[in-house]
Amino acid sequence: MVMAKKPAFDLIYDPEVRGHLAVIEPKYYSLIRTVVEEQLRFEPEVETRNRKPLQQPAALGATWELRFGPDNCFRVLYAVDSENRVVELLGIGVKEGNRLRIGGDEVDL
Repeated sequence: MVMAKKPAFDLIYDPEVRGHLAVIEPKYYSLIRTVVEEQLRFEPEVETRNRKPLQQPAALGATWELRFGPDNCFRVLYAVDSENRVVELLGIGVKEGNRLRIGGDEVDL
């Protein structure tokens, strides 16, 4: 007996994300795209070492955070609509020390 796979989640990028990426070095774009596809396409609501639910809805209305990259410096803030199988990517930023910058602005988590 073969079990059918669940359909993949659709990844929807908020229009603001393009501006967020503009302040990140282009050499990281393929890394960001690859990690987002691998981590959020099938199980975006499964907590892992680098994928965590946020305690309260955070900046941009995000309910989850994905950490990755050199020294875990990148953050993707997202929300999941399980019923419609959609992941909405709301922000991509860089964590420097205890500061998260998204699109050049400092954001509180």
